[in-house]
Amino acid sequence: MDTRVTFTMNEIKRMHHLQKIVDQQMTASQAAELLGLSLRQVRRLVAQYRQQGAPGIAHGNRGRVPSNQIKDDVRSKILGLAENQYRDYNDCHFTEELAEKHGLQVSRSSVRRIRRQANLKSPRKRRAPRHRSRRERKAQAGVLLQTDGSRHNWLEGRGPWLSLIAYIDDATNEVSGAVFREEEDAAGYFIGLQQICLQNGIPGAIYADQHTIFQSPTKATLEQEVAGEQPKSQFGRLLAELGIELITARSPQAKGRIERLWGTFQDRLVKALREAGASNLEEANQVLVSFMPRYNQRFRVKPAQEGTAYLP
Repeated sequence: MDTRVTFTMNEIKRMHHLQKIVDQQMTASQAAELLGLSLRQVRRLVAQYRQQGAPGIAHGNRGRVPSNQIKDDVRSKILGLAENQYRDYNDCHFTEELAEKHGLQVSRSSVRRIRRQANLKSPRKRRAPRHRSRRERKAQAGVLLQTDGSRHNWLEGRGPWLSLIAYIDDATNEVSGAVFREEEDAAGYFIGLQQICLQNGIPGAIYADQHTIFQSPTKATLEQEVAGEQPKSQFGRLLAELGIELITARSPQAKGRIERLWGTFQDRLVKALREAGASNLEEANQVLVSFMPRYNQRFRVKPAQEGTAYLP
């Protein structure tokens, strides 16, 4: 059988010097200096060259099928899912779905390579980050929660637009309370905070925007001005009774963690709602209950300080 071996230019250069050593036209030390190898490596190559000839210089794995190469049937299945059911999933999310729902344990880089070879790009475009120094996370869970609401086409036309109200822990990135509402309202924030207090305890502070749900638009009376008090909304009175500090942000960028959460939810939660066929408020909240533990397990980070600042 005719076996052909293709050599690189570096390998041809090595053979030229090794032949000179065999012909006693060059010493091993001189060849080592010219090739940028150690004397021990050169002597090993000379021994292989004497025993096997030119093929001994080629890498031993050349022509072999890698042991970890993805099989053709698995590759075809991944590609079929990528072209149909998961066409609008980003590479990382698609990789997680393959492992969780289809039992296909492949790396994200392999999934990316398979999709790009089929000219399938990741649908989520990432913009170059702006030069902005982010505030460091709070050290302990429960010190600060960020909250906001997002009105979005969560059901993708299968039902009405809904508002999702959520709280995210600044230290752990854990979404500790969330609920779908027909509109962004105070009752939704009450429900989310109730979930947190019953499950974790009372947080130290809440970071929110300047919506009238958090800050009363009513002007202070003369008595309030004298006492140094400001009018409170219903939600503000609730926080005062629970001893929770209210911190108001002056821009969306100031509460960046909750703002970035909406980007992730509008990618992943939308697909979970689609898979479940949710078409109304009640079904959306049912999906949210099952979605949140998996989301928190995936995206939760370890706080700098152990323990909790939540109060019983």
